[in-house]
Amino acid sequence: MTMLFWTGLGFLLGAMPFAYWLGCLVLHTDIRTYGDGNPGATNAWRAGTWRVGLPAMLLDYLKGAVPVSLAHLALGISGWALLPIALAPVLGHAFSPFMRFRGGKAVAATFGIWTGLLVAEGPLVLGLFLGLFYMLQTADSWSVILGMLGFLAWLLLRQAEPVILGIWSGNMLILVWKHRRDLRQPPQLRPSISKFLRRDR
Repeated sequence: MTMLFWTGLGFLLGAMPFAYWLGCLVLHTDIRTYGDGNPGATNAWRAGTWRVGLPAMLLDYLKGAVPVSLAHLALGISGWALLPIALAPVLGHAFSPFMRFRGGKAVAATFGIWTGLLVAEGPLVLGLFLGLFYMLQTADSWSVILGMLGFLAWLLLRQAEPVILGIWSGNMLILVWKHRRDLRQPPQLRPSISKFLRRDR
């Protein structure tokens, strides 16, 4: 019953489209008309700069971090019972019933759940890998996926528990699905990196 409660709460919090609501309340506009059309924090940033994008990103992060942190760190839930609890906020964000199951791309919620699972270490390492690939190539979606693969390598290096690897697998599947259209285009190195590599030749 405890697992079901925290899974349901995590999904409900994850499903709340804070970025979309902020766009409606503050900007009086539908943020889905910007960028790639998803109701996430990135489009809130595009629609209203950092004044709307930053709080939207923070709320999307917290709806992953809060339920997982309370369940795992405060109540001590561990083992395979943790898997649905951890994935619920990401699933809720990606397939929000408030948005007719067309939610955001779940990147901020992903950082949130890894905070709840591994405290500062998780989002810091994931952020470093994501930032590295963002600097190397031009496709944001590929930065997310390659960053997650780098994060997996780190989890394997630190000999993470099987449940942590299971959560990573589920998280990765959701991210690949949500970014599938952009991933059809192969990643391309940034012009400055390409120019530097040509000079070395």
